This record gives sequence, C-alpha cells and structure tokens, in this order.
Amino acid sequence: MIYLDHAATTPVHREVLDTMYSLEKEVFGNPSSIHAYGRKSNYYLDEARRFLADSIYADEREIIFTSGGTEANNLAVIGTAIENEYNGNHIITTAQEHHAIIHIMQYLQKRGFHVTYLPVNQSGQIDVYDLERTLTDQTILVSIMTANNETGIIQPIKDIGELLKDHQAYFHTDAVQAYSMLDLNVKEMGIDLLTTSGHKLNGPKGIGFLYKADHVPIQQMQYGGLQERTRRPGTENFIGAYGFYVAAKLAMENKQVNVETYRSYKNLFLSTLREEEVEFDINGDLDLAIPTIVNISFPGTSVDVLLTNLDLAGVAASSGSACTAGSLEPSHVLKAMFSFRSDRVNNSIRFSFGSANTEENVKEAALRVARVVKKLVN
Repeated sequence: MIYLDHAATTPVHREVLDTMYSLEKEVFGNPSSIHAYGRKSNYYLDEARRFLADSIYADEREIIFTSGGTEANNLAVIGTAIENEYNGNHIITTAQEHHAIIHIMQYLQKRGFHVTYLPVNQSGQIDVYDLERTLTDQTILVSIMTANNETGIIQPIKDIGELLKDHQAYFHTDAVQAYSMLDLNVKEMGIDLLTTSGHKLNGPKGIGFLYKADHVPIQQMQYGGLQERTRRPGTENFIGAYGFYVAAKLAMENKQVNVETYRSYKNLFLSTLREEEVEFDINGDLDLAIPTIVNISFPGTSVDVLLTNLDLAGVAASSGSACTAGSLEPSHVLKAMFSFRSDRVNNSIRFSFGSANTEENVKEAALRVARVVKKLVN
C-alpha cells in the first residue's frame, strides 16, 4: 500500500512514540496534584504549552489543550457565540468549511443565531469584499479556515484580520491543515481564536489546542475541575500534549524542507499523470494551496468506484474529509466551488502527501492511479 491520505491523519514520528512511551513508563502523576509526582507531570505540560504558544506567537496563558480540532472548534465557536450573544446574534463563515464548523453553525442556527455562509470562487477562495459587505453591527464572530482540508486552498487570513481590526466581531480560524505548513502569527494576522490538532503533523491522536486571545470572553462548554483555567476541565493529558510538542517541534525545525519536499511530491505526482496521458482537472488554484494537498477531478469516473479500485491497486486516498470518508455524498466543498450540477462533485479525489512518502512511491502511486483511471474510462 502507498499512503496518500496525510490530510486525514499522519503516521506518528518515531521520536514522538519513543518520548511518549518513556513518559508513560516513568511519569504518572496527576498534573494538578501539588506533590512531587504531580509537579513532575506538570513540568511536561508547561513545557509543551510554552512551545506551542511560541509557535504561533501567543502567550502560554492563551493555549487551551483539547482532545483535538473538533473539540477546539466547538469551544471556540459555540463558546464565543453564547458568551457574546448580548452584542448580537450574527455569525459569518464560509460554505466550504470542515464539517466540524458547518455542523456547529447548524446547531447555533437552531439556537437562534443568524449565520451567513460566504461563497468561494472556483479558485477556492472567498472574496474579502463579500465579507466586508456582510458585516453588520450584530456580527459577533467570523470563522474562516486557514487552509481547506479537501483542496488545500489558503484563505486571505491576514486581509480578513485587518478588516476585522476595528469591528466587534472576533476572528476564529481552523488551522488544522495549515499549522505545520504555514507561518502563523496570531498577533500580526489579527486572529483571536485558532484551532489545531496533533495527529495532522505526525503527532498523537486525541490532542489539540485552542488559542484564545486573553481579550476574548468565552463560555466554557464542560464543567468539573479547574484545569485549563476552568475553560476545559478534566485531568490534563500531559503525555499527549508533550507528544504534540515533540511533533510540532520537529515540524517547525524542518518546515522549509518539508514544504519543498511535499511540493516536489505533488509536482511529481501530477507530471506523472500527464506523462501517462490521463485526463484530469485540478480543483482550485495550485498556487494558492498548501504543499501537502491536491484535489483532482477525473472526468468519466465516479468517486465510489475510483476509491474502491484505488484501494485494490494499493493506493490510499480519499474523497475528502476523513470525517465523511465513510459517506459518498457529494463534496460540499466542491459544490461551493463549482455548483451541485458540476460533475466534479462526484468524480474528484483528494491526494495528500507527507512523511510516509518518497519520490519512488509517489511516482509508483501516480502510475497505479493512471492505470485505474484508464481502465474505468475506456
């Protein structure tokens, strides 16, 4: 099998595994306990928090550990909306957000909030002017992902932050796909809330963080102890947090090399398909995408048959978000870009590159994809 689904999850780095295993064996205290065992565990939690805060130019007080991106998104969006409802009930997002945002917005609509879903163009980006003309004095939150999980297209985050600088609305961005690929400075970019997940950058599953700027009031979503400054109660997963830290540290230290390597894999994959004379279209503007993701439409095919045959051919890919991989409903992201009438919503595959790849297996994967596509369209 050749793994081309790194946007869904990534293999855990060996150094991360070794570090976490060592901690599991040797450090077991509750980080909230005041005795030596607890203080030792808390040391690792604090070290992780400091580094992850520094990685986005935040203060460590502004980092809230969660079980991953979905929980972080729930706390950020629902918590901010409910806590600031007295200032208005209008929220703005986009039609191509991850389901962890789309379903949150649907829940908030049932609670009486008004949600505007901004369109995206065929390049995969919003028009900041659309956001500007949609803002009202009732808008309390804008949630726009940094890079799309299906197409990899990067949104104009800094321009959005600048637009919102003098507006009451808080700015949240889901940076789960972008965190290890792009330089993110929450202060310079005007970001008030940002979410990440450890398993997207060769870290463990079950850990993520929410950056919440000190000035942003949020309603806590869970109740219990005083952990995470009461914003996320429960015994801290310090081993997961430390594993996330080790993975993030490796990713940040090797970011430029990774960016160049994964971009070269993507280019090699596409050039091989062209050499094999496969008919395809790229969904979104390649120049606007993060290096790890490409979303490809194969005319004359269907996504369910494609995925089945790719799996049989030994290529692991996806039709989109891993959260809906078991569902073959047309992609809402591609619907937003091309309309529900477009064939692309039913014949497109996401390929995503990462640490499980080499030039050799990327080229071999492209050859296998070419054989499958040719068989299906002939």
